[in-house]
Amino acid sequence: MSKLRDYTDAELGVLNLKRAGDGFEIVIPADANLYHMTLGRHLEPAQCQRIAISLENPDGSLAALTFADVEDAATALAARLRSLGLGRGDFVGIHTGLRPETAIAHMAICKIGGVAVTLSQLYGPDTLAHALNHCEATTLLTTEAAWAPLRAHASALFPHLNHVLVQGSAGPEADLTEALSDAPADFEPDYTGADDPALLMYTSGSTGMPKGILHGHRVLASYTPSINLFFNLSMADEDAVFWSPSDWAWVGGLLDMLFPAWMAGRTIVTSEARFRPDWAYAFMARHKVTHTFLAPTAIKRLAQTADPRAEHDLALRVICTGGEALAADTLEWAERALGVVCNEFYGMTEVNHLIGNCAALYPRRPGSMGLAYPGHDVRLVDADGNDVPPGEPGEVVTRSDAPTRYLGYLKNPEKEAELRLGPWMRTHDLAVRDGDGYFWYKGRSDDLIKSSGFRIGPAEVEECLLAHRAVAEAAVIGKPDAERGAIVKAFVRLAQGHAADPALVETLRNHVRDRLAAYKAPREIAFVDGFKLTSSGKINRKALREIEGG
Repeated sequence: MSKLRDYTDAELGVLNLKRAGDGFEIVIPADANLYHMTLGRHLEPAQCQRIAISLENPDGSLAALTFADVEDAATALAARLRSLGLGRGDFVGIHTGLRPETAIAHMAICKIGGVAVTLSQLYGPDTLAHALNHCEATTLLTTEAAWAPLRAHASALFPHLNHVLVQGSAGPEADLTEALSDAPADFEPDYTGADDPALLMYTSGSTGMPKGILHGHRVLASYTPSINLFFNLSMADEDAVFWSPSDWAWVGGLLDMLFPAWMAGRTIVTSEARFRPDWAYAFMARHKVTHTFLAPTAIKRLAQTADPRAEHDLALRVICTGGEALAADTLEWAERALGVVCNEFYGMTEVNHLIGNCAALYPRRPGSMGLAYPGHDVRLVDADGNDVPPGEPGEVVTRSDAPTRYLGYLKNPEKEAELRLGPWMRTHDLAVRDGDGYFWYKGRSDDLIKSSGFRIGPAEVEECLLAHRAVAEAAVIGKPDAERGAIVKAFVRLAQGHAADPALVETLRNHVRDRLAAYKAPREIAFVDGFKLTSSGKINRKALREIEGG
């Protein structure tokens, strides 16, 4: 970070940084608000007619909205939500996928002081019901394609829902598209402050069902320095166009892509098409995409094309990546064959952007996570919380008052206690730090599975498998995989009267896919006669991981 020390105070201010002793401190204004940091910045006459978001439809046509269009639609939706009795602190589910309605909904919820519950369309009915019922949301914004399979069972699945607004509704629900029109001229917004809740994100842990993680409006202010760094200090480039296939229900798509694009006043392009390397290359070429967030697995898939620049007229110049370790050979390919800067960064939904790279400031070391980002105190410690020396493995921890820290888990103080280690906040990730301060990822210290950038809790997959009549016992682990980092592998002891065969493997896989999510479905299932148990009588997952080389 030595080059940062040469920046003027004004230049540091743009990055939300100020000098603090030998380092830097992240500045978080008391009135920080997601709306003011994104859409609200770009409503002056000189900027408001810039394209804010452009959706490529399946037929190739484009639906483009200016910042002024988004403002009008967000105000209209905010007024509708308020008419339904929603206001400060109320949870509103956003289940509209990679569409403009998602971005508009976030801005509308900011305008009423509400909390956006980010819900992936990859969720099966069980996971979606868990999230909505856990937070007791009364209102859901969704699409006809996502809602149609749920409509007949909605009252049983979602007993707290009173209002469902559906984009393209073919049923009795209110039309979300209609709710985005006719903004009232007299609407008065109710913006909340930095430490007020803004986002509720459900993410898997090593035990139980997904946990509700609350973030305040401060989150985007605290991410500002690191966002600028992993986008290589080039976000404000006049021709910058942003895109990512990552789901806007999760941190990578929302806080590392959609909101940063609007922080910079630049266009984000989007599509509901499934990611395929050939499609992605053509899409990026059509839209002159310059900045993207891609999980390492997606970069590996792109790397199957030996010479992409020869086949596609690409404007791409910066890839930021995270969610799993980036292999050294993948970084080498991205820089050599794709001709881009590829900056990896590290963190988790609870406390993010702790470590990472910025080629504009310091050299990347292939295979390394990078250096601690400015404003963060990141340590490697032993089981007692003591620092370990360079070259020795330790758990990645940060200060319990870290600037990017979440507000807490919803209704789960016990889980919060699990992340405390004296003055430190735990990550359960293991790493080694070299003599120059670079961190090198070494895996997990708990059972959480990281696969293709997704966090998958083994307990929720086990619970789902146990709900099938053929399963007597189940244990789920992450099996090391060169392409995905890890895959979900299930070990199953069958109930009496059931026989192991390929058809049952597929049946169980589909059972998890349909009820939880496709990315949580086991890629491998092994049938066993019994399990080794721990001293407390639980299935010993560690022994299973050792069998699989984990």
